Amino acid sequence: MATKLFEGLKEFKKGDFEKHKELFSELKKGQNPHTFFIGCSDSRVVPNVITKALPGELFVVRNIANVVPPYKASSESSYKCTASALEYAVEYLEVRNIVVCGHSNCGGLKALFYDEKKLNKLPIVKRWLSLLDDVKKSVEHIEDGAFREWEIEHLNILKQIDNLTTYPFVEKRFKEGKLNIFGWYYIIETGEVYNYNFDTQEFELIN
Repeated sequence: MATKLFEGLKEFKKGDFEKHKELFSELKKGQNPHTFFIGCSDSRVVPNVITKALPGELFVVRNIANVVPPYKASSESSYKCTASALEYAVEYLEVRNIVVCGHSNCGGLKALFYDEKKLNKLPIVKRWLSLLDDVKKSVEHIEDGAFREWEIEHLNILKQIDNLTTYPFVEKRFKEGKLNIFGWYYIIETGEVYNYNFDTQEFELIN
């Protein structure tokens, strides 16, 4: 499989790079992305593929279950990966949009319901997922596994949007109308993306 990676690099140079050669020449001067994309690390969810965005358009952070640690939790942690990317995107790059993108069949959210023995083999993941304890509790009463999965994947997106606004610099720009916040739900097997409508409080298909 390593060979495939190296062959891919060669194909990129001969294909996509040559196609956008002028764009890459401009990008050497710096970046001016319009959107900060918060996605899951899942290999099936690729921001630039989903949005057809060109290099330089998206500033991206990806982690297990597309989590945004709340401001207080981020301040107390030793290393602030997602929080530092968020701060850089909003305060320095001044992005106009933030997208929180969850997806179907999310392994990170499934892991919330692993038995303790299995989770203990993943201590770092277990600690990370503890940020989602309240989301887990909100669906624990649902007995149907498929429906519970569907519910928690949607609720998790909304939770992370709430967490975003705990950051003073995000809340300020959002209230000033300088920043848009979107919640997306991507269905892997259909390619459909649903956008959360804050007025109707429903996820609506983007078509």
